[in-house]
Amino acid sequence: MASGFSYTGGRSRCFAYWQEFSKCYAGADAPSQCRLQADDYLECLHHTKEIARAKAVKAEFIKQAEHHAKEGRKVADVLADGVIVGVGLIQRDQGEEVKHK
Repeated sequence: MASGFSYTGGRSRCFAYWQEFSKCYAGADAPSQCRLQADDYLECLHHTKEIARAKAVKAEFIKQAEHHAKEGRKVADVLADGVIVGVGLIQRDQGEEVKHK
């Protein structure tokens, strides 16, 4: 990926970060001066911080779901009601609906 070519022949998604890093590294007296650019490039390649944050969000969601389950709600209802990522297009009914005749 550092070459700048993607699978389709164009630029890769991290090419801009690679250019910033290589420009800094070429002009730096010590490689440690370019640590921020290197971190940005590696994050773009591997998504380590993004994955860690997603795991933390999921763990907190599960923790809250278990807490609500201990309060008397069923775990399945809690998980069905509270989706981590939702756009609000489908909502569960809280009460009973009148059936059509």
